[in-house]
Amino acid sequence: MKENSSLTFGFSPCPNDTYIFYALAHGKLDSPDVKFQVDLQDVETLNLRARDVFYDLTKISIHAICHVSRDYVLLNSGGAMGKGCGPLVISSNEIAPHKLRDIPVAIPGKYTTANLLFQIFTDGNPNVVAMPYDTIM
Repeated sequence: MKENSSLTFGFSPCPNDTYIFYALAHGKLDSPDVKFQVDLQDVETLNLRARDVFYDLTKISIHAICHVSRDYVLLNSGGAMGKGCGPLVISSNEIAPHKLRDIPVAIPGKYTTANLLFQIFTDGNPNVVAMPYDTIM
């Protein structure tokens, strides 16, 4: 890498990401030869931009990995999934799991882990509607 290089880095404004990347985003790392140009975007925007190799470094969804594996290297650490904290199916009314396949469901993007897991869970719901995650609830 050249001296005084600049790397573009996309990650989401979710609390996990902003906490993890705070030092990098605010110049708190001892990296005098590398500057980071940080761009905060929703996860589906990051997934789509990764397909276009928009960033040098980026956070992406597990679902998006297979679409960008020729252009990006997956790190050994950094993934986050947890029991009871997402992805979640949320409804204002109780719905039997087998009926989820037949109703419209909002997802935070086509290439998100949430959509991948939902499609597996419902055996392929054709009625998904993609929208930014912060507008779903």
